[in-house]
Amino acid sequence: MNGYSDRINHALAFAAKHHDRQVRKGTRLPYVTHAANVALILTRYGCDDITVVSGILHDVVEDCVRDGWTRAMLEARLADKFGEDVLATVLAVTKRRLDDKGGEMDRDERNADYLVRLAAADDRARWVCVADKVHNGSVTLADLRRTVDPNSVWGRFSGGRTSTIAWYRAVHDRLVALGYAAPIMTELREVVEHLEATP
Repeated sequence: MNGYSDRINHALAFAAKHHDRQVRKGTRLPYVTHAANVALILTRYGCDDITVVSGILHDVVEDCVRDGWTRAMLEARLADKFGEDVLATVLAVTKRRLDDKGGEMDRDERNADYLVRLAAADDRARWVCVADKVHNGSVTLADLRRTVDPNSVWGRFSGGRTSTIAWYRAVHDRLVALGYAAPIMTELREVVEHLEATP
């Protein structure tokens, strides 16, 4: 690829607008750097524009219900600007806050629901899921290697070290159990194993 398409550039601008003022956990880095890095990972593996755009926008619905934006409004805006395929992919990798009966789910229930829904997710959604975990896990590893106090890194995550690593392992193992064997899975496995071996 000689450069990003207009559609991908539009998605980056859209993500920058909606993630404005959000930063990465425990850092001062603009949150949109994560969206851009997910795009880089997907591009590196030769994914199509719909997948890359979905990767850029994968957290918009989950993280940007604020400042007058409702979930329904964000979904409609994504569909209008980027198409139903992108919206479907984004929703497939968006953790739900409410169950099918409208009840609020806690973190463990949201995670379990996400893992169940991976069975119905198409390959595009699975690519985005894995690219997201690869980037987040790789950043965590890099931060752990730079610090003298691992707790300063693990403390960013509500579940701490044990819960965070268990989540990455659960996503990896669920996708393996579903028979998902895209090349990026090797990278995810390596990230998970490195995390498990790091204090």
